[in-house]
Amino acid sequence: MTAELPEYYFRIRENGAAVFRIDTENRQRRIEMDQIAVINIRNGEVKPHGQRTLSDRDQAEITQWMEERRALLAQRDIDDIHRAVDYLNLTTQWAQSKASDTQLEDVTDRLLMAMHDLRTVLVRKKADRLDKD
Repeated sequence: MTAELPEYYFRIRENGAAVFRIDTENRQRRIEMDQIAVINIRNGEVKPHGQRTLSDRDQAEITQWMEERRALLAQRDIDDIHRAVDYLNLTTQWAQSKASDTQLEDVTDRLLMAMHDLRTVLVRKKADRLDKD
């Protein structure tokens, strides 16, 4: 562990994080984590914990973390889509060269429906973008 701890800690939750202020300036020199807020990354809501009032510094740190977290999640989303394209290609190769009739029977209908659904959405979105231009 590094000698200098951050002033804030963000415990990731499904829709955001619990925010803690870190304190090591106590008699026992223990690390104390004092929860100061809960944040919802989806709607941007910041709820102070208990009867707290967040300082300007608290707000600034939370805002910065939320911006960085949104950027990270957006990057992960696009990375997942690029991986999905790779998986589609690998699935095609598998179906063509390795899959048994039983394996194909097990997945064909679900794959066809998922691909049809995806194609429908992609074609509609592409048409919408072309109409805007």
